[in-house]
Amino acid sequence: MKRLWLLFAQTVTVLLAAYFVVGTLKPEWLGKRSTPSLALALQEAPASANGPAPPGSFRLAAQKASAAVVSINTSKAAKGRPRSNDPWFNFFFGEQGNEPQVGLGSGVIVSADGYILTNNHVVESADEIEVILNDSRRARAKVIGTDPDSDLAVLRIELDRLPVIVLGNSDSLQVGDQVLAIGNPFGVGQTVTGGIVSALGRNQLGINTFENFIQTDAAINPGNSGGALVDTRGHLLGINTAIYSRSGGSMGIGFAIPVATARLVLDGIVKDGQVTRGWIGVEPSDLSPELAETFGVKTQAGVIITGVMQNAPAAQAGIRPGDVVTEVAGKPTSNVSELLSAVAALKPGTEARFSLLRRDQKVELKVIPGVRPKPRRTHP
Repeated sequence: MKRLWLLFAQTVTVLLAAYFVVGTLKPEWLGKRSTPSLALALQEAPASANGPAPPGSFRLAAQKASAAVVSINTSKAAKGRPRSNDPWFNFFFGEQGNEPQVGLGSGVIVSADGYILTNNHVVESADEIEVILNDSRRARAKVIGTDPDSDLAVLRIELDRLPVIVLGNSDSLQVGDQVLAIGNPFGVGQTVTGGIVSALGRNQLGINTFENFIQTDAAINPGNSGGALVDTRGHLLGINTAIYSRSGGSMGIGFAIPVATARLVLDGIVKDGQVTRGWIGVEPSDLSPELAETFGVKTQAGVIITGVMQNAPAAQAGIRPGDVVTEVAGKPTSNVSELLSAVAALKPGTEARFSLLRRDQKVELKVIPGVRPKPRRTHP
């Protein structure tokens, strides 16, 4: 009996040992799935990075838009200085550097034909412009046209297989909407920052002639100028242009030109070589209590006309000094900047309705705007 029990114990021991060996080396023989080793897990980890974005992530929007945002390097030849080769002059005043001036900015590819939107101040007076794509390709860019009044410029590069950003609808923006700013700040490389729309229709900042900025707290720094402000789908909402800063860095107040304005400038430059704006020929002023008393106006809303140019569209339509403009083509105007932008948006030669207050009476006039003269920058 003792011998049988010993034989049984040895048999069970051998079977258990065999089970553990097979379970470790050949688990599929037992119908089990093997546990991946650490090395295999590390190899498989990168593949999961392309999986679904976690909740709240802007990964897809950033990936979609970033491909179409470029870095722009500019250079301008140094101006020759008189007597710069005179050793006595250099001894007393120091050597005057003749190195070219370089600049840095960003841009957005808006067409498969190679058209790029950026700021005018990024490329202004540049002798050479180099565009660097997100995929590291480089190309020399040609300036197709500029519009200093809106601080926009259109460049073009000759490359194939260009990524193109999708133009969004800036008119549908509301304060509090989430946005991303994409560009190349300080030349560190393409950077994505996030924030919200802080305000809309910012004007009277003294940055451009025509101001209707989107304000955002997404970090915008030097080098971001000309880059993209996009929504959470990666669609272009604006061109990053300026910041309010006391230190030179971001303080949470950045400004972007709405894509609705940028589209008009782009179409005008590409089709006609210039931007055509409406003009009626008046001298407007913000309505103050003093002006209201001078002209006998009882309203406090609108823009008062203090002068009308002879034979200009406004004079021909019957607008007089002392009239208060309250609406242009159905859009309310409460200050000079809004009137300027509203008139500029009118199509020359096409009749537009103006709502006025003439002392106590409401007046409706139809004005046929002309083309805004380039030398004149103070009249809408």
